[in-house]
Formats: sequence, structure tokens, C-alpha cells
Amino acid sequence: MNQQQTTNYNRIAAAIAYITQNFKDQPNLDVVAAKVNLSPFHFQRLFTEWAGTSPKKFLQYISVAHAKQLLKESQTTLFATAYQTGLSGTSRLHDLFVNIEGMTPAEYKNGAKNLIINYSFSESPFGDIIVASTKKGICHMAFYTNEETAFLEMKHHYPNAQFLQITDSLQQAALLIFNQKGSQLPQIKLHLKGTDFQLKVWETLLKIPMGQLATYGAIAQQIEKPNASRAVGTAIGKNPVAFLIPCHRVIQATGVLGGYMWGPTRKTAIIGWESAQKNKL
Repeated sequence: MNQQQTTNYNRIAAAIAYITQNFKDQPNLDVVAAKVNLSPFHFQRLFTEWAGTSPKKFLQYISVAHAKQLLKESQTTLFATAYQTGLSGTSRLHDLFVNIEGMTPAEYKNGAKNLIINYSFSESPFGDIIVASTKKGICHMAFYTNEETAFLEMKHHYPNAQFLQITDSLQQAALLIFNQKGSQLPQIKLHLKGTDFQLKVWETLLKIPMGQLATYGAIAQQIEKPNASRAVGTAIGKNPVAFLIPCHRVIQATGVLGGYMWGPTRKTAIIGWESAQKNKL
């Protein structure tokens, strides 16, 4: 992506935020376009190019009613469907192409002083993103608005590691996830620091198909900890790898999309965008 595409996302995000905040007034296309300083024609074109669908259709994808319908449809078949889908299906994209390896205690002892971490800054359909890797796989991926802050937040998790601003093949492979072309993706390996419980939750998130949603309770049921919804929510909140581990697909049982480490507007944008991609297939 280039800087213009990042600018385009920022306009889309501003439009989504405005629509969300003023949904009771049901603002029309002209009003929303004016709020992002575009003509209705250019806003419609920009939105369609980014999402692959019209603003009107996109709004249906991010509605509480649509979320409730997805939850109802997936209540008993969500994880089974993930396994049944063919190998080339993008709905199984994360489960098939992303593998998690937990770090050993030796790898992150003493603030990860023995780890060498490469990192780079890039763009995505949902704004700027920092991605970092060890020799074994991706260890960190996060959306950001300020490079220095993004680096310091990453370093907080590995305070004594050696950081090198280098773009490597692991990072490049990870960023291909935004193409959403499952059959063309290389295997993506994640090398993560986490407790056994956290790793189990993160691995379960990989099985939620694109364009589907799950509740915290459903994840708790899947890991055979039915009373651990709150702990599941905490583990999801500590997900160190944005988008690749699709924590954005977990919402409240009421159909409300809920919070997100990288902002509720971005979560809304991703959920709507993924529904649009799925319905183009």
C-alpha cells in the first residue's frame, strides 16, 4: 500500500465513526461525505474501492441486527464449519496458514535479552501497522498512529531484546494476509510469549472463519472452560498480533461489537470489510 491508501482509510474511519455516533439520525450519503470533505460521488467511489461494496451495504454488515444474525447462524456450527471448508477457501484462511509456536521460558527470560527482533513499519487497509519477527516467526503486530509510541509499546514486552529495523521475509509474508487470497498465501508462523491459557485462546481465534463472529462465551466453550468468559476476554485483550490472530471477530452476545485494543472504529471497519470480502467470493 502507499500513503494515499492510508489517507483513504483515515477518511473511511472518520465516516464510520460519524455514522456510528449518529446512527439514530440515519445520516445520508451527502451528509457523511461532507463530514470527510468529499463530494458524494468521490465518497461513494472511495468507499466502494476500499470495501468492495457500497456504503449502504457496508452499513448493513456492521449493524447489531447483522451481528446477531451471524451469532445465531454460527451458534452450533461455527468451529465445525472452519474445519469442513475446503483447503482453498478463504474462510479458513487463518486456521490453515497461521501457526502459533509459544516461546520457551529461556527465550524471554531476563526481559528477552537473548532475542533478536527485526521490525518494520508498513501500511494496511486499516491504517499504519508495525510488524516484528524473531528468527522463528512473527512476535508482534499492531496498528499505530505514532511510530515512536508503537516501538516503545513493542519494546515494553521485550525490554532487553536487541531490536533491528529490518524488513525480512517473515514480515513480508505476514502482510500478505491483507490480500485475502488464501491459495496464494505462504505459511505464516507466529512466535509468541504467552501463558498456556492465552496460547489456547489465541489458537482458537484462528478457527473463526472470515465473515463470521463469535462470543467470549463461545470461545470459553471451545477451550472447555465454559465458566471462563471473563478470563477469555482478558486473554483476547492481550493478543500481541493484530488481524493475524482475529480477536476482532469476537463480540458481545448482544450483537454489540464491543471494545478493541486498536480502537472500536477500526474493529468496526475490519468486521464490515471482511463481510464485504466474503460476499464477493
